[in-house]
Amino acid sequence: MTKNKKDKKRFGRNILPCVKGNVLMTVLTPLFIIMEVLLEVFIPLLMATIVDGGLYKEQNFPLKAYIPIDNINDNTRFIVVVGVMMIIAALCSLAFGILAGRTAAVASMGFARNLRQRLFYKVQEFSFNNTDRYSTPSLVTRLTTDVTNMQNTYHQVIRMFVRAPIMIICAAIMAISIDAELSLIFILAIPVLACALLAMVSVGHPRFRAMLKKYDALNAAVQENLVAAREVKSFVREDYEKEKFDASATDLKNAQRRAEKVFVFSGPVQMAVMWTCTIILLLLGGKAVVFEGRLGSAELISLMTYSTQIVNSLAMVSFIFVTMSLSRASMNRINEVLDEEIGIVGGENDGLKVANGQIVFENVDFSYSGSKDNCVLKNINLRIESGETVGIIAGTGEGKSSLVQLIPRFYDCVSGRVLVGGHDVKEYSLYELRESVSMVLQKNVLFSGTIADNLRWGNPDATDEEVEQACRMSCAHDFITSFPNGYNTDLGQGGVNVSGGQKQRLCIARALLKKPKILILDDSTSAVDTATDEKIRRALREYIPGTTKIIIAQRISSVYDCDKIVVMDKGEISDVGTHEQLLARSTIYREVYESQAKEN
Repeated sequence: MTKNKKDKKRFGRNILPCVKGNVLMTVLTPLFIIMEVLLEVFIPLLMATIVDGGLYKEQNFPLKAYIPIDNINDNTRFIVVVGVMMIIAALCSLAFGILAGRTAAVASMGFARNLRQRLFYKVQEFSFNNTDRYSTPSLVTRLTTDVTNMQNTYHQVIRMFVRAPIMIICAAIMAISIDAELSLIFILAIPVLACALLAMVSVGHPRFRAMLKKYDALNAAVQENLVAAREVKSFVREDYEKEKFDASATDLKNAQRRAEKVFVFSGPVQMAVMWTCTIILLLLGGKAVVFEGRLGSAELISLMTYSTQIVNSLAMVSFIFVTMSLSRASMNRINEVLDEEIGIVGGENDGLKVANGQIVFENVDFSYSGSKDNCVLKNINLRIESGETVGIIAGTGEGKSSLVQLIPRFYDCVSGRVLVGGHDVKEYSLYELRESVSMVLQKNVLFSGTIADNLRWGNPDATDEEVEQACRMSCAHDFITSFPNGYNTDLGQGGVNVSGGQKQRLCIARALLKKPKILILDDSTSAVDTATDEKIRRALREYIPGTTKIIIAQRISSVYDCDKIVVMDKGEISDVGTHEQLLARSTIYREVYESQAKEN
């Protein structure tokens, strides 16, 4: 399949459905445009009628058979009637133009809304593997800048791209009806402009694509600086960040200049063609009026008007081609996301429910690249009974987080299988599986809004009593009630007005409100003191005994009282046992315990 055929197929599959809901406005716009153009083309003919029939009293003036005046020698009456016709035509043309502008705006905004929604929904379906392929700034640019480019193009296609060809055709017909020989002058100019435009588009498209990548880099610089504002200030790196932003902005500027300078020639080429046609038309038309007498002076003026309309319409087409070249690059970037094959798809058995929190790993190997050559986890065999509390201890980068992320299918294992509630995780729908698992990740995220709003992310229907109970279990209730507005305290973006430990406890409460069958705490109490950590673990044992609890921690004190502790080393399970058993037989566990005991 050729690239053009492939692009057309992707357009029909991904972009065209976004017109749905805006068909009426999309169809009305060209109809209004056609009426506007017909009236606009009719006006020069009325002007020629006034000049030839009203001022010069020529017998063969345009529209003679259609002027409703018996005595054309009455100059004033003739000019007034035809003048009123011109005004009416102009006002009607203006009205149709306004209507076309409104319908085009409504249609293009509706199209952009559908396209942006389609993109966002697709991103929501992404697995972590899919997300890893795109940077956050790149996805933001595609949802904003690229969609806006497509919106502008859609607006111009249904409006200007309809107007320009119709204007060219109608003006050419009118010009030919006046004088076919002179009309050839500007009709022959059309291929010249068309060839110039095609050359510009072929050169400009790859440059626009490169420009959009620079937008991604600029957004990345801005996002990193805003998210890490505290780190930037604490390390006094404002100057470095300014230099990095300036470099990104300069790169974008240079890419824009390189892309758009190709099209700066469109204006001069258009003006050269227009004035060349005008000069030739004046020379030959003046000869036809003065020496040959086969053309009236008003008809020459009309010819001039029609030639201007034709050339201006060609200029409009050139502008549309510039926009289409940019939007083609944007469309390809949007299609990349929409055509992304979802890495993880839920099982077909939607009725299958997670019966309990039992977890079994059978000969599991896992690699982020999907290749067995560089596995992060190797030959994992582990059985966790429903309701057990299991601790996982290992050094940094040993695969602790990778292991637990296989349970809700954030990633799939390369070989082996993971069972939850007696069934392979691949048999469940993603909704059912993930609804049964609550995870508090290493990086705690809170959203803009009140504390209560954030907590109810775990359960939108939770009562105030349930919210308070979850917060008491996570030791968050006391500090929440210390705020003037209590649970209605606005957290700000990302929870900027709470500490790291408070943020962790809020995230634990949010996870508890979900009432999961499996609760995973991935180093989620690292920012709280030992006494608070103990209170949280005791509350988990007492209030949710039937929930399987997996606690990943760096501190032995956070897992020593678990039913069993998993010791990992280099992506493999080194040993499994209770605190006392591991002290007796696991060298790795004993070394960690002794080093932490010395620190305390």
